[in-house]
Amino acid sequence: MRKLMMMVAVVAALVTGGTAMAETKPADGVKSGHAEVNGVSYYYEIRGEGEPLLLLHGGLGSIDMFGPVLPALSKGRQVIAVDLYGHGRTALTERKMSMIDSGDDMAALLKKLGCGKVDALGYSFGSGVALRLAVQHPETVRRLALVSAAYAQDGFYPEMLPMQAQVGAAMADMMKQTPMYQTYAAVAPKVEDFPKLLDQMGEFMRTPYDWADDVKTLKMPVMLVYGDSDMYRPEHIVKFYQLLGGGLKDAGWMRENMSQNRLAIIPNRTHYDIFMAPELATTVLPFLDGETTPKSWDEQVKASK
Repeated sequence: MRKLMMMVAVVAALVTGGTAMAETKPADGVKSGHAEVNGVSYYYEIRGEGEPLLLLHGGLGSIDMFGPVLPALSKGRQVIAVDLYGHGRTALTERKMSMIDSGDDMAALLKKLGCGKVDALGYSFGSGVALRLAVQHPETVRRLALVSAAYAQDGFYPEMLPMQAQVGAAMADMMKQTPMYQTYAAVAPKVEDFPKLLDQMGEFMRTPYDWADDVKTLKMPVMLVYGDSDMYRPEHIVKFYQLLGGGLKDAGWMRENMSQNRLAIIPNRTHYDIFMAPELATTVLPFLDGETTPKSWDEQVKASK
């Protein structure tokens, strides 16, 4: 049992929450289907009306991870949620796991669905895909919210890297009693691909990356969101924000030095529960809706007279 829990912790440390949500069937009024993009049959769901929001889940998860916050996110929004390559209802192919390739896929998928410019919200592995979408196809993203994201491999606490390096097919049998396997088995087109998925994710996580220069190219407003006990080093979080132009100087009395980008730290949240926290929706929606300039102290005083 101890060995099982250690191995589960390794995978949970990967890119997803250790409390994956159970399968949910699309509710009434939700459009769902598959779209063939670059040799991958992507499963998607579209719900709500309003400004489009692309929603991307964490590793070894699916759209269903966002179950508790989907109603809030889709209130006044058209949410386009996608099961990423090899995850949920989107089957694996022989292609390697790659955030860069997945970023291209998301641009092609949006085009196929008839979407123009969208806001994008990604969590963990999905935040990396959303980041690559914004870097590689900036014309498709209006505003970008990255939840529990890293721009480089060294953003993780160093003790996590050896654990991530162990992820592979050998863990599959030990994981069959875990929520991660059970939610995958409930919806996957080929349940027998689970060991292959672990191999692909392990290979992906063993590959070093550093996208600092790419982050500097982003022109659209970006919000970074973390739990106060997330899996990334605080120094990395601050550096990420600084690469975006935030946290470099005092904002100024009239907000004249204010960056267009935002950093949010949600208290009492970890990497493994932030994706289903009610505070997530209330944190990101004002930013995505463009509510970036609150009343100043001077304006409040004048309004009270």
